[in-house]
Amino acid sequence: MSSTVIFQIQSFLILALIYLGVYHRKNRALHVKIMSSAIIWDLLLILQIEFTRSAILKASKVMTNPMLLKIHLFFSIGSVVLYVLMVLTGRKILAGEKGVQKKHKTLGWTTLVFRTMTVITSFWAAWPQATA
Repeated sequence: MSSTVIFQIQSFLILALIYLGVYHRKNRALHVKIMSSAIIWDLLLILQIEFTRSAILKASKVMTNPMLLKIHLFFSIGSVVLYVLMVLTGRKILAGEKGVQKKHKTLGWTTLVFRTMTVITSFWAAWPQATA
């Protein structure tokens, strides 16, 4: 099994875990555990991809990258930025700041869309051009 397939499977499982976390958003303790696990796993997946493919070096060649890769990078980098915002607002909610809940909810749905689009666009961005 190629590394591409392994990464795609992990990415899909992470997305499924995120959807499960959204489903359990009313159960705060379970929601936090599921989402924390998904975010950590996703960051570890990024490290795996970097170490096996030098993804950051490839991504930095913005002018020469194909359009689908640029779109994929937009959603994947956006997901990581949104993860940071989700953790920051989530921690505030856990600390008792009720005024942050609406922002956390909006950021959460945005993160869900971005992470879903990351998986969808990864099918075109990850596969070698020769096999496409």
